[in-house]
Amino acid sequence: MPDTSAHPLRNALVKFWAPVPWLLEASIILEIVLHKYFEAGVIGGLLVFNAALAYFQESRAQATLKALKGKLALNASVKRDGAWKTVPAAQLVCGDVIKLSLGGVVAADVHLIDGSVSLDQSMLTGESLPVEGSAGTDTFAGALVRRGEATATIVAVGLHTKFGRTAELIQNAHSVSSQQRAVLRIVRNLAIFNGFVIVLIGVYAYFHKMPWGETIPLMLTSILAAIPVALPATFTLAAAIGARSLAKKGVLPTRLSAVDEAATINVLCADKTGTLTANALTVAAVKPFSGSDEAHLLGLASLASSEGGQDSVDAAIRAAAKGKPASDLPKLTKYTPFDPAKKTAEASATDGSGAEQRIVKGAFSVVAGMVAAHQDASDAANDLEKQGFRVLAVVAGPPNAMQMMGLIALSDPPRKDSAALISELETLGVRTVMVTGDAPATAEIVARAVGLGGAICPPGAIPDAVKPTDFAVFASILPEGKFNLVKAFQKGGHTIGMCGDGANDAPALRQAQIGIAVSTATDVAKSAAGVVLTEAGLVGIVAAVKEGRTTFQRILTYTLNSVVKKIVQVLLLAVGLIMTGHAVLTPMLMVIVMISGDFLAMSLTTDRVRPSPAPNSWQIGRITTAGAAIGACFLLFCTGILWAGRFYLHYGIPEMQTLCVVSIVFGSQATIYAMRERQHLFGLRPSIWLVISSVADISIISILALRGIAMAPLPLSILSLELAAAVVFGVIIDGAKIPIFKSMKIT
Repeated sequence: MPDTSAHPLRNALVKFWAPVPWLLEASIILEIVLHKYFEAGVIGGLLVFNAALAYFQESRAQATLKALKGKLALNASVKRDGAWKTVPAAQLVCGDVIKLSLGGVVAADVHLIDGSVSLDQSMLTGESLPVEGSAGTDTFAGALVRRGEATATIVAVGLHTKFGRTAELIQNAHSVSSQQRAVLRIVRNLAIFNGFVIVLIGVYAYFHKMPWGETIPLMLTSILAAIPVALPATFTLAAAIGARSLAKKGVLPTRLSAVDEAATINVLCADKTGTLTANALTVAAVKPFSGSDEAHLLGLASLASSEGGQDSVDAAIRAAAKGKPASDLPKLTKYTPFDPAKKTAEASATDGSGAEQRIVKGAFSVVAGMVAAHQDASDAANDLEKQGFRVLAVVAGPPNAMQMMGLIALSDPPRKDSAALISELETLGVRTVMVTGDAPATAEIVARAVGLGGAICPPGAIPDAVKPTDFAVFASILPEGKFNLVKAFQKGGHTIGMCGDGANDAPALRQAQIGIAVSTATDVAKSAAGVVLTEAGLVGIVAAVKEGRTTFQRILTYTLNSVVKKIVQVLLLAVGLIMTGHAVLTPMLMVIVMISGDFLAMSLTTDRVRPSPAPNSWQIGRITTAGAAIGACFLLFCTGILWAGRFYLHYGIPEMQTLCVVSIVFGSQATIYAMRERQHLFGLRPSIWLVISSVADISIISILALRGIAMAPLPLSILSLELAAAVVFGVIIDGAKIPIFKSMKIT
């Protein structure tokens, strides 16, 4: 696999190449041209702050591909020139004959030519039960040899194996973050509107013969007023705070955008094995015959099971037998391990009288042939197999007169919290569908057990226009199928969360808007996922959805305030120009507004909010319209302040500029508190950081205005009247916002 990871320096430089950095960089150049080096330095600091925050919070290495490489066997035993040699797996070619041995990882896709092995292919297929392989069987790279030994011919290597194609799918899988799209569309909308107003301001200044010494600073101030400078940083900071909160709940986001995406998912594709189930075989049913009981049958089966080995079937039987101890078992004298070719395991024992006893455990079709036909056992086995269980038969007795003792059904049980998880997700507006490589019968049983009702998708190619509501279960699906299913749902306009645990889930985990790897997931799955559950169980998925929606509400509040302020600031420059014939804000005052307003308002990322009851989506058009409507009210407030200063107080231009900047800061605080709640503002208490930032914002601008620092001084009485007017304005906006939000469906 080629290394596609970008150089860290390139990742850092990319942070300076986006719409918001472009505008800031243009402003720096204009400030330098005007010899405003201090202002240029301040803007440069804001630019670096934005870039640094994004770089350190969002950096992500190419861990997925590295994990995939590491999962392939490093060495393989290959027959060349008539002798067996150990060579690196990378040197294998099609046609080579290799040996598969106990505990080894299959290094390529192969066709078995002799011998027999038991293979664990759950890494690739998701199938929890081991697969028996013998001459004529095909198996895939990444499979683990649990028992036996065999030789095989290589049919595919590297990227051409099923495992390699999984790696390619991960590399090619990509889902654009809704957060990225939201920032770009917000900046685009503001640029279009404010750009039009700025052009009109320039035309007005030109036809009214405004000197270039005033026109250029006016245009620079207009550009600075239009930049939502802290918007990208706020998105990043809010996601980082959400990620920290999730980490305390056992949920680890591997990329910050996953926190925001968790708020928007409306379909969860959940893998069965290891996700909805425990990925641990257990005895599901015991059917004794020939006068035996469950305890005795399990005891006999445990004698023919290995102790302390890697065999999941034997471990499940021994665990069940330990829970129901039998007192009349024969004494074990010899144990013969499971033979994949015979599909049986045996034990020799002696009973209380010293007579020899033979015990055989294995596949029903094989073991049943060792004793007289038993119709009840055949009917029971057929019934259990139809329910998706793996059925083993146990026969015992004198070597030449064994009898059918009973049947043992094995299954991979659902996790205890799976049903509750699915039910809670449904109340949150998220539909869950099962996507698994297991057989349809097995998948259906688990689906019903966890509360997934609905049709089972027929085996075969997935319909092109498939919808999440068409089927509840998609079974017998390989990695390409899971990947394509996620893409099909996305084409239908759905936001997808994919939950899984194995390498077979990795491409779909990467393609989904948010991939979720459970605590038992492989390194490959964890690297491909956007969220990793670090604690057992699936309750973390619900936590991620709720925290994501909380983060979304915080970002939405900041975004609304940003849209309002950027529209008002540019329009206010136009109104002030018409009213006074001069710029009512200077570049330096605009920088102060950016620092005191935009960056201190980032404290909204810590605010107390109510998580959304349904999946969120970035309806940028509605957000912009709502912001414009509230902005119109804000503009009237600021215009009223300017009118009073111009025609009632008869202030000069310097005092008008101070009056203007104070009205923007005080009015911004009013809109923040009015819009932080979707209902009336007297709801949830604001966070301590929001209160501190508000006090700091008001105090800073008041001190600067009183002392005449960077602006003309104003008396305390005027500042007090402005603050009181802002409080009244906030109460009015609190009432006006409700019909606006309702009509725009902002919740």
